[in-house]
Amino acid sequence: MDQVMDNPFLSASRGIGAGSGVRRGWDARETEDALHLRVDMPGLGKEDVKISVEQNTLIIKGEGAKEGDEEESARRYTSRIDLPDKLYKIDQIRAEMKNGVLKVVVPKMKEEERKDVISVKVE
Repeated sequence: MDQVMDNPFLSASRGIGAGSGVRRGWDARETEDALHLRVDMPGLGKEDVKISVEQNTLIIKGEGAKEGDEEESARRYTSRIDLPDKLYKIDQIRAEMKNGVLKVVVPKMKEEERKDVISVKVE
């Protein structure tokens, strides 16, 4: 149960599927080394997707070309995911867009790299 509460994707309040409690088209998997995201964005190419990090919040936006004059016909995706402070290497995030699927890898810091962890020598 603690993992569910700590998972930024289950606790995020906005994004794809917001309001329903379920993120459709999302897959989030955490390994020892990184956080792996897979987001379905059918109809979009890599030029349509923008990823940024602002104040430890990963922001994923995608917008496809409008078909005709109708505003509703544009494909839009937006999500904001809070990343725990000092746990991830936000300057080393990698992303790949292929066949309408966005894959994002957020590397984790090793415990010895974290500045908020202090090892105390036992004598």
